[in-house]
Amino acid sequence: MERQLINDFAMPLSTSILTRLEHQHQTVHELIKGFDEEQLKQRTNPDKWSVFEQLAHLTTYQPVFLHRMQLVEQQAQPVFERYLADNDPAFGACLARPLKELEDDLNTQRFIIHNHISRLPETTLRRTAQHPLYGAMSIVQWTEFFLLHESHHLFAIFRLTADIRRMFKQ
Repeated sequence: MERQLINDFAMPLSTSILTRLEHQHQTVHELIKGFDEEQLKQRTNPDKWSVFEQLAHLTTYQPVFLHRMQLVEQQAQPVFERYLADNDPAFGACLARPLKELEDDLNTQRFIIHNHISRLPETTLRRTAQHPLYGAMSIVQWTEFFLLHESHHLFAIFRLTADIRRMFKQ
């Protein structure tokens, strides 16, 4: 039964996935419009990431996702550990970059990901890798997971920018 579920989900990429893969990340630009970098670096809750840290995480994770999908194409059933941004040196490096660079990198990396994933043949989209919690997932499922993860952070940015507006009475 599990094999059938994987195959059913691994059909060609849906319009929904392709559209979100191409455009969903652009939401961040709309959410942060009108805020300066210092405002975006403010932690409204000391125990939670700032908007800037959220953006750095999204930017840092995109090449990780692409690399993982390339491994799925090359290896039989690779196993991926949970990604933890705080353990990724690239995340720390991203935090030191200017906002404009992060935004540009987010756009560039997404263009690369979209072009790569959208051109994969159906047989490749069916290839799977092991997730530590969700088990065997096809490239289609990994892409959906990537998009849902990103939307979670976009919602966090939405909430954080509302908090910043209240702090600065914008």
